[in-house]
Amino acid sequence: MKVLLPAGWKPPVGYANGIESSGRTVFVAGQVGWDAQQVFRSEDLAVQFEQALKNVIAVLAEAGARPEHICRMTAYCCDKPAYLAARRELGAIWRRLVGRHYPAMSMIFVSDLLDAPGKIELEATAMVPQER
Repeated sequence: MKVLLPAGWKPPVGYANGIESSGRTVFVAGQVGWDAQQVFRSEDLAVQFEQALKNVIAVLAEAGARPEHICRMTAYCCDKPAYLAARRELGAIWRRLVGRHYPAMSMIFVSDLLDAPGKIELEATAMVPQER
């Protein structure tokens, strides 16, 4: 993958403006913060974010993909104040599970999610390099 940063642009923090990639594409549907039995263990945003990210990683693994293959992620959150208050903690969770790989990302604040009491949903696109 190649991170795209136009000349003269200040580097973004925690995401990339664009990613150039080639390979096998893996699309991960929106994942919420419930466990494998579809049970929410917490209503805390950071706890749900961590579980949702683990769920994304688990789906990727089924395709032989790893977190560093994520080239695009969209997050839907229905609690902007909680998100802003938890940004540092969310960043630490990201670095622990994904490392310092930052894909092209969008954060969209919504009024609600389908699965209650979900507060955040993550969807991802990954590009798995072709085997040589």
